[in-house]
Amino acid sequence: MDTQIQSAAPPTAADLLHLYRQMVSIRQFEERVLDLFARALIPGFAHVSIGQEAVAVGVCAALNADDFITSTHRGHGHCLAKGAAPDRMFAELFGRVDGYCRGKGGSMHIADPDTGNLGANAIVGGSIAIAAGAALTAKRRGRGQVAVCFFGDGALNQGQLLESMNMASIWKLPVIYVCENNQYGEYTAADAVTAGDPADRGRALNISSATVDGMDVQAVWAATRAAVARARAGDGPSLLICMTYRYFGHGMGDRERAYRTREEEAEWRRRDPVERLTQQLTEDKIVTVEELAAVRAEITRIMDAAVAFGLASPLPSADEVAKHVYSD
Repeated sequence: MDTQIQSAAPPTAADLLHLYRQMVSIRQFEERVLDLFARALIPGFAHVSIGQEAVAVGVCAALNADDFITSTHRGHGHCLAKGAAPDRMFAELFGRVDGYCRGKGGSMHIADPDTGNLGANAIVGGSIAIAAGAALTAKRRGRGQVAVCFFGDGALNQGQLLESMNMASIWKLPVIYVCENNQYGEYTAADAVTAGDPADRGRALNISSATVDGMDVQAVWAATRAAVARARAGDGPSLLICMTYRYFGHGMGDRERAYRTREEEAEWRRRDPVERLTQQLTEDKIVTVEELAAVRAEITRIMDAAVAFGLASPLPSADEVAKHVYSD
């Protein structure tokens, strides 16, 4: 998937269509994950990001191909937005050798260094320090690269976030901390466990910090472009608190979602990022309804082929159990 929007000016029609295509691709990918897991075709665990597409797409659209990201247990969208191919993604989810980790990583550990994706991480906050390390590498190289660290509201109170941001601020590292505040850390409301304004965590460390509408892909893209520009200019890290929502449960076993109401879910769905952009594209006569339908149909064909590719890929042989695990 193409990952970069080049323009620094207000979004063009091509920019908006790029954002739309990326969000629809992630939405369709995740919808298939729900179905395939229910049919016992995906082993292990999986966490979908339906509802959160604007954050992954808005952030990664502001990055270059050689910029870095680190991801989370809910990382399919990040991987796709940074350039991962859906067919190899599905192969990995199915545990097949054509997956990005030859079927050994599964849903929560997909990595693709060729697109700057240093890996998803099943540990809450587990990738935060990795992103700071990548940013330190980028600064020492002097090539203008930046690193983005995606993490959820559940990681806001992890000690390594404070330690990492403190070091990044002191050393003016080109790292952007992107908190996907989807309102719940597993089954607990964020405001029940997190005191104060989360953006103040960055401000206290002299880090440029902002709270962004994470259901608006253009708002996320604009905030990220500003943060990336500061990082490339040597002005240090930024913290973006993106207010978003996961429509489904924490994981596949979280079906009843007893910790929140259906009314709350309906209210957030009325702010759906894909529908908001769809409405803008059609009302502003940038494209027709028929043209958007053709885009969705094309993406459907791509996803169908990707699933078929993943299922056709062979399982790893038994002699691979210790390969690619330890350094030679």
